Amino acid sequence: MDVSPIALVQAFAEMKRDQTFSDVQIEVLKKVQDIQSAGAMAMLNALPADLPLAADGSLGTQVNALV
Repeated sequence: MDVSPIALVQAFAEMKRDQTFSDVQIEVLKKVQDIQSAGAMAMLNALPADLPLAADGSLGTQVNALV
């Protein structure tokens, strides 16, 4: 089997292009995950810290079921 140098160079260039494309996809994925994480933390931080227990009635006076 005879392989031409041009075919080898083309195959190598294609592999490098594919690797670069994969690296870019991974970086974009990391950025998206960071943005989603920041959004989730912002939503969690926006919740009130302590919800009061019910003052009267038979439900919610001992355990806060919303937390």
